[in-house]
Amino acid sequence: MQLIDTHVHINFETFEPDLDAVAARWREAGVVRLVHSCVEPSEFGRIQTIADRFPEVAFAVGLHPLDVSTLWTHALAEEIKSLAQSDVRVVAIGETGLDFFKADNPDQQIVALNSQLEIAAELDLPVIIHCRDAAAQMADCLRQFKNRGRSVRGVMHCWGGTPEETSWFLDLGMYISFSGTVTFKKAEQIHASAQMVPLDRLLIETDCPFLSPVPKRGEKRNEPSYVQHVAHQLAHLKTLPVETIAMQTTLNACRLFGLDLIPAPVP
Repeated sequence: MQLIDTHVHINFETFEPDLDAVAARWREAGVVRLVHSCVEPSEFGRIQTIADRFPEVAFAVGLHPLDVSTLWTHALAEEIKSLAQSDVRVVAIGETGLDFFKADNPDQQIVALNSQLEIAAELDLPVIIHCRDAAAQMADCLRQFKNRGRSVRGVMHCWGGTPEETSWFLDLGMYISFSGTVTFKKAEQIHASAQMVPLDRLLIETDCPFLSPVPKRGEKRNEPSYVQHVAHQLAHLKTLPVETIAMQTTLNACRLFGLDLIPAPVP
């Protein structure tokens, strides 16, 4: 069974002491590719170094909406574009998006989002979208972008929206990615959304080191090998074999991010 974890942050300090062991575990679990997201462009060099060590790692470059208030400038937009063009292993722009739960600067976030959407369209790359307490505004931004004749494709990552909100983004052509939150017993809204997403638009992720899934929820650090638990939960919710979920989400990730399946080294 092959799996792709489409959203990781293994550059964080918590992984520094034992990243080789973490990699051995994801390989043993059947994780054959990982997409490393980017919170801010200053991480780019560190992410490249990780991809040099582990050839199954592809990555993105972008600016997280919670960093917009302190970091966003026109020069940073140019840096994101330049970095995206500098390495063939860049498969997406992001993570970008809107977060109105922890920040109150919607106009500034929308400017940064639209700029990164433009970069993605110009470079023919998908976007990795972070969206928290901002689904209506996010959908409006994507609609307006498309109405201007600009193409956009990408993924709503770590999705936690309602079924109605989920339908907005499916109608806009987006993929929907579920993380460890879909395994939480009381996450009924997320369960309902997962059940309605068509198989050909479904992705899985850990968003590690955050949001450890059941049965690892008590662990402070999530890791890529745990994406198998997300796949098993989606199989349960959709009453399908987990092999079907694994095969389809792997195919979807390869299609969206332009990934080849490189055999991982034997643990």
